Amino acid sequence: MSNTRFKWDKKGRRRIGISYAYLAPTLILMVILLMVPIIMVIRYSFFDNVIVNKNPVFVGLQNYKTVLTDKKFWEAVGHTLYFVIVSIIAHMIIGMAFALVLNTRYLSSTTKGIFRVLFALPWMFTASVIAILWRMLLDPNGVLNFFIQALHLSKQQVLFLASRDVALRSVTLINIWSGYPFYMISILAGLQGVSTDIYEASALDGANSVQTFLHVTIPSIKPILISLIMLDFVWTLQQFALIWMTTGGGPVNATETVSTYIYKYAFTKYQYSIASTGAVILLIVCTIIGIFYVKRQIAEE
Repeated sequence: MSNTRFKWDKKGRRRIGISYAYLAPTLILMVILLMVPIIMVIRYSFFDNVIVNKNPVFVGLQNYKTVLTDKKFWEAVGHTLYFVIVSIIAHMIIGMAFALVLNTRYLSSTTKGIFRVLFALPWMFTASVIAILWRMLLDPNGVLNFFIQALHLSKQQVLFLASRDVALRSVTLINIWSGYPFYMISILAGLQGVSTDIYEASALDGANSVQTFLHVTIPSIKPILISLIMLDFVWTLQQFALIWMTTGGGPVNATETVSTYIYKYAFTKYQYSIASTGAVILLIVCTIIGIFYVKRQIAEE
């Protein structure tokens, strides 16, 4: 009996060892490309101007005090919250609407296929292509201004990306357009997984379309919606490329977000300690959301 158990333990350890051997290359890459930079950035946040200064001095929480008392940082936080919240709400509404259209039985399979391609098109473009496309559309001499003046909606050209009044809303609109397909595809997958028996039962109970949507459809795909909101919050919170390539955080910091704030301090002002501190604060927020997301996934399982 003991020899059999010994052989089994030996075989089990060998199997575990082989499993970790297969995982080793990925784990090593994750440590080098992910964990090491995170640890370095956290360390930089506790010193004075690192990299530029050959002998940085430990300053403790002074950098955090500097960032958290900076008016520009809180302006960036306000812009970021507007950008994130409006984007998430619009993504949810548009994604849900298009998913319901694609899930309806009143359209033929060919029509649904065409609509799927058209609706999912923004998701296929990279941030650079989206930025160039929308800069052309929103240019003072662009297509959108042409229609605005042709329809006599405004006598003057609208400076969508160069006016403090509308720049943030314009960038948010671009992000909404580029991000809603993720919601649409995910919600559509959830809708197709809902049993038709539930809808038939609700119809027999006399429920109308609105009641069916609120009391059958939404509860059935609620886990998907919560996961989408959490993921979108983290992704939109870290959105940088789209903002930087359209407005660069301007005009006069009108579209400055936490990500562009960090970038400017690092690569324009060369104050890497302040940039690292801002990055750590953003990391903490994303980590908290990530913990809630993981707990939610575990609870569902």
